[in-house]
Amino acid sequence: MSNKLISEMGLPKPISNVFTARNLLTAKDVLSVPELDLATLLDAGLDVVSSAVARISELACPPHHTALSLMEERMRNEPSGGHLSTSLVGLDRALCGGVPFGAVTELVGPSGVGKTQFCLKLSLLATLPTCYGGLNGRVIYFDTESKFSSRRMIEIGENAFPHIFRLEGMAQKMAGRIVVLRPTSLSELTESLQQMRLKLIQHEVKLLVIDSMAALVSGENERSTSGSRQPTLRWPLPFLKSLAEFSRIPVVVTNQIRSQNSDEAFHYQFQGHSKNTIKNTERLDSYLTAALGIQWAHAVNIRLIFEVYSGQRFIKVAKSPISPPVAFPFVVDSSGISLVSDDGIEVMGQDISTIHCQGQSVFDM
Repeated sequence: MSNKLISEMGLPKPISNVFTARNLLTAKDVLSVPELDLATLLDAGLDVVSSAVARISELACPPHHTALSLMEERMRNEPSGGHLSTSLVGLDRALCGGVPFGAVTELVGPSGVGKTQFCLKLSLLATLPTCYGGLNGRVIYFDTESKFSSRRMIEIGENAFPHIFRLEGMAQKMAGRIVVLRPTSLSELTESLQQMRLKLIQHEVKLLVIDSMAALVSGENERSTSGSRQPTLRWPLPFLKSLAEFSRIPVVVTNQIRSQNSDEAFHYQFQGHSKNTIKNTERLDSYLTAALGIQWAHAVNIRLIFEVYSGQRFIKVAKSPISPPVAFPFVVDSSGISLVSDDGIEVMGQDISTIHCQGQSVFDM
């Protein structure tokens, strides 16, 4: 903006001609000279020079917004406050409204802990009419492990939203808004995402789910001879974030866990450090980490860890730019997922990113 020509700024012709005659051709040329020196150089009154400089500064200044104007614009464009409610009061409160629009939210945890149940309920919430707190939109659901169950989704709807599902034709209408795709490779997933970029807005898609990304990457690595995981994810990572931001929808991706030995142990920057580092290698927990690696961990905007500890399931807000590190005990029931308590448990230091899977057998659900 500093290189914008004075002649194109709409200044009064006499003053614009004087600037040009003195070889002051751009906004940078003018604003680099003190006003008193400009008045002498141009042989003009200080009030005339000050007025011209103020006008040039205004036109050369990059576009800007106040925090208030951004908030008001967001509220106008996104009546739900820019979040998809999870219907879990405590978790919504911790996330400042729910799963955010324009961001990638990751659910990571052992198989069968409840990640898919969470995705099914989110899908129903996205299709609910706005008068019932939903987004009244469509859902694109990538089911990479064939775990999507229409029967289970209807069961969740009937028990979580009985007053809505009793309405004639409502269950069929909501189920018809959820489009399920089953890509068999990472390349097939990326091709589908490319093709639907503009269609997400045109067809009022309000939620994109990939359950799970780790399954596709694992299969891709098995077919690859290079044995390198990180390069496989380079394209989907930035594209998923771009897709979320461009479409202003929540993107929810599930991730699995894998074991690691003590030599592989490392900490993400957002995990913090603890003096009480786990040294007991006999504990199963010390060997569990999220799959897909550190590049993926840094790329996601929100990370929710689903875990089992001493027979109790927990959802932990392990990474968020605005949320505190808290954990919520939950159960999987006929209505999907329900919190045992809406009061979060504060989790300190490294424990917020530790993944537990002990005290209970966890099976595929």
